[in-house]
Amino acid sequence: MIKRLFLNDVFILWLIFLNSAILFLGGYFPNENHRFLLTIADNVITTLFIIELVVKFKELGIRCYFASSWNKLDFILIILSIPALIAFILQLNVIDFSFLLVFRVLRVFKAFRFFKFIPDIGNLLKGVQRALKTSVFVFLGFFIYIFIIRILSYNLFQNTGSDYFSNPLISLYSTFKIFTVEGWFEIPEQITASYSKFGSFFTYLYFIFVVLTGGIFGLSLVNSIFVDSMVSDNNDELENKVDKLDIKITEILKKLNSDETRKDS
Repeated sequence: MIKRLFLNDVFILWLIFLNSAILFLGGYFPNENHRFLLTIADNVITTLFIIELVVKFKELGIRCYFASSWNKLDFILIILSIPALIAFILQLNVIDFSFLLVFRVLRVFKAFRFFKFIPDIGNLLKGVQRALKTSVFVFLGFFIYIFIIRILSYNLFQNTGSDYFSNPLISLYSTFKIFTVEGWFEIPEQITASYSKFGSFFTYLYFIFVVLTGGIFGLSLVNSIFVDSMVSDNNDELENKVDKLDIKITEILKKLNSDETRKDS
């Protein structure tokens, strides 16, 4: 009965739902007693996940268990949650260890087991993998363009007193922010605060150019190539079906022509 329960994906899915709800509710209960109860519930579910792991090891065998990539992911996520369980059992919370915070963060990763139950997740991941391989040079080229604009912007505006270009790293982040077309107008407004009308005009012109080339055309190009590569498998399948249909139609037409030739003869 217990073995069947832990081999049931529906039961495991509900455990993941419950565990995620507990982690979510933890932020709404500042009371220590409530938090302690939620921590107990979280660690009970962690224990159930460990039991699930042991049951699957015995049922499938270790080699067969690790043959599945999803089982490998489950194993890693469960292992990551064990330190928080050990810390709770040994009552390490009474000691001020900074790494205890890491333990609490690691247990959140159990919620990633949701991905296993998403319908057709295998094909989706294959599509993402294919798109990443196809788009790697596009991403590299786009990053190089961001880097070039970062160098140019840093050299142009480093002495303006702007917080957005105070050092090379912040300048890189500010350039990326401009490319996302979110709040980019704040940057030239701060820079041109002490500029003349002539200087402000060319500064605005420069940022319009950056937004158009990087934020609108650049991101649109990267996004379109990535999406096209991701769904290309569906297009290939459709093209194969069309090719097969074309071959069958050609064969039928040849057969009809040969029959007509025989009749005429």
